[in-house]
Amino acid sequence: MAVKHLIDTFVPENYKIFLDIDRKTKTFKGQVAIKGEAKSENVYFHAKDLKISKVRAFSVETNFMNDYENEEIVVGVGTTGPVTISFEYEGEITDQMMGIYPSYYEVDGVKKMLIGTQFESHFARQAFPSIDEPEAKATFDLSVKFDEEPGDTIVSNMPELLNIEGIHVFERTVKMSSYLLAFVLGEMQYKTAKTKSGVTVGTFSTKAHQPEALDFPLEIATQCIEFYEDYFKTPYPLAHSWHIALPDFSAGAMENWGCITYREVCMLVDPENATSASKQYVASVICHELAHQWFGDLVTMKWWDDLWLNESFANMMEYVACDALHPEWDIWNHFSIVEANMALNRDATDGVQSVHVEVTHPDEINTLFDPAIVYAKGARLMVMLRKWLGDTDFSAGLHNYFEAHKYGNTVGNDLWVALSETSNKDVAGLMRSWLDQPGYPVVDVRVENDELVLSQKQFFVGEGKDEGRVWQIPLNSSWKGLPDVLGESEIRLSGFAALKAANAGVALRLNDQNAAHYVVNYEGELLTALLSALTTLDEITKFQILQDRKILAKGEVISYAEVAQLLPYFAGRKSYIVSQALNQVISDLMLFVDEDSSTEKEFHAIVDGLFKADYAHLGWEKQAGESSDDETQRGLVLNKMIFAENADAKRKASEIFAAHSDKMQTISADIRPIILNNEIKSTNSKARVDQFLEAYTKTSVAEYKDELSTAMSNAKDPAITATLLAHMKNSAIIKPQDISSWYFRVLSKEFSQDMAWEWAKENWEWIKEKLGGDMSFDKFVIYPANLFKTAEKSAEYKAFFEPKLDILGLGRSIKMGMKQIDARVDLIENQKPAVISALTEISKKF
Repeated sequence: MAVKHLIDTFVPENYKIFLDIDRKTKTFKGQVAIKGEAKSENVYFHAKDLKISKVRAFSVETNFMNDYENEEIVVGVGTTGPVTISFEYEGEITDQMMGIYPSYYEVDGVKKMLIGTQFESHFARQAFPSIDEPEAKATFDLSVKFDEEPGDTIVSNMPELLNIEGIHVFERTVKMSSYLLAFVLGEMQYKTAKTKSGVTVGTFSTKAHQPEALDFPLEIATQCIEFYEDYFKTPYPLAHSWHIALPDFSAGAMENWGCITYREVCMLVDPENATSASKQYVASVICHELAHQWFGDLVTMKWWDDLWLNESFANMMEYVACDALHPEWDIWNHFSIVEANMALNRDATDGVQSVHVEVTHPDEINTLFDPAIVYAKGARLMVMLRKWLGDTDFSAGLHNYFEAHKYGNTVGNDLWVALSETSNKDVAGLMRSWLDQPGYPVVDVRVENDELVLSQKQFFVGEGKDEGRVWQIPLNSSWKGLPDVLGESEIRLSGFAALKAANAGVALRLNDQNAAHYVVNYEGELLTALLSALTTLDEITKFQILQDRKILAKGEVISYAEVAQLLPYFAGRKSYIVSQALNQVISDLMLFVDEDSSTEKEFHAIVDGLFKADYAHLGWEKQAGESSDDETQRGLVLNKMIFAENADAKRKASEIFAAHSDKMQTISADIRPIILNNEIKSTNSKARVDQFLEAYTKTSVAEYKDELSTAMSNAKDPAITATLLAHMKNSAIIKPQDISSWYFRVLSKEFSQDMAWEWAKENWEWIKEKLGGDMSFDKFVIYPANLFKTAEKSAEYKAFFEPKLDILGLGRSIKMGMKQIDARVDLIENQKPAVISALTEISKKF
């Protein structure tokens, strides 16, 4: 079906927008005059839930018609050419976190409200009639009046020009897409700084937070702009860069040009008790959104099918920037742990979307924001490309791209052209196979009759139709004498013995630094040689071996029993990234282990043995001069020791809680989640859950909120579970932005899974009304698909979701979900006896 683009009927040049906002009645009145060029005698504008009272063209009233179903207004102008069309209208401020919407919070028991905006992807039409498409770039003159009270502030994309009797008039914006316009108003506190080039940077929050919570994000944002100006060799184009933490926010953050909005946990840092991990997370989100100020805002995709161009790039650049600003964080390790793992898991299911996807209806846009594909896989492809080109050519190509297309729109090929010119490599040829094809290959490496054989085929978890897809695969090999790229189904390199001799002392490895999107299956002597060299390999390669073997077992290329055999190799002290690889393997092996079985005791012994040396080294308290790696690893190690029922760890966790039971928030943040989880698991006390819930409702520290909700989900009491589920419909306790996270936590526990699943089915219409159109809506399809593992649950999932296949934006996730559960059921049935036998034998080594 062809996509209808309203820019074909009218090309906007400038919007003059006046909004009069009443917070008490949650309504607004608006006037907008849109100057542009009519391409036909009847022109179309987007509008949703706006009551249009008057439309003028050439300063006289004209006919118009509302097409509510298509969110359009048809205006008769009677001629083509330059024209200014103006609208008078009214609208309502709703709680759906789209368009113009409220954020609720409390300060000293007093309920307050901010008003903010979220116009991506296609919600500017809920604030003013517009050509609400990314290609329809224009300038915006925004003026806002509101029921202002002493202490209120309003900020927008541009500096405030003047205030005329309470009407805040902002400077004209640069040319940009409608979805990037933004403003926030209400009582806020803020701090500012200046970059070396003179850009004013500001961080804003409600007064529910300590002012010092703004310091770290201000420092990161200032340094990051300076880094990008140097890396892109392109100045930041606006006078200021505002960063605003909103109490209610659907996504993580939004790159409105010069006026970036964030979920509070994504921007604010507890000044008294913050982990290294939380600082890294905040820094990465800020660096992601600032990358968009160039890539997405200055240069914008022409249509939503190139959304990956924005998100994949920004997801990669957040790591480039964080690594430059804080090399001691080893942030690229986190990329492998999170992004690569997420992409490999989701991209192996037949039916997954490709990175580049056709969009035929605006309501499909939100489904494109698949974190595992558009963000994680796309970023991995950009990392692969950057490594293949080299950083110098990559940076130079980006500069040329920005220079050629600033304030305009592009398609993916425009970027490949710019990068090809600086590198003299066929970038489009490499990238096309990765972007337009779903899935990824497994590269099989083996020796046959003195030939090194490299072959590729699509990798699937569960059933998958092999369509003979071939990728252009950068081999990134540790051996000299191998080709740069594997672009065929199979290649055979003769003279393996001579090749091995020429690379004496080096084990053959592919995909150096885990930088490309494929897995490797080493066979026979090549696997033996690699494992023999394990202690000499760098940490990310150790991680990669465990990750690839785990993924291959999930796809039943090898067995999980073989993966389990690797565990004893890692019994001593290890790095955080290797601990995370083991953590992922342990999580997968738990699929085969029944609760309260003899195998569970053996499994606990293995986990205890794996992390015993790390536990002895790290302990419970930070040590002077310890590395960032140690600090980050401590929480994971303690978590595993509690999981393994280690008596010493459980005793110390209970002692620490007892010493802080009346001041839980003061527990050191790097161990606090472990202490809180252990307390609920150990006591299973309703009084404790009530205490945690009260703390949850009172704290303004989002990270602490997450820890408390996670801990409460550990209570093995149906009455407590029922209470927690009931609270999900009470926005005074659980904000709509957090419903899906709460649901996942309760659903992921075997003892409460049935109740959570029944709750979701019984409240489906409420979920759809509350979150339909929100980016978290499809999580209610995805989460059970990620967790269910029995034939009974598979049948229940199909019975409930198959009738919903035609709901726009859910169909693909439902189909994939059914395949994922079936694959998991088959996997357990096929491999459980061998895995249990292997765990019994391995436990004897610990």
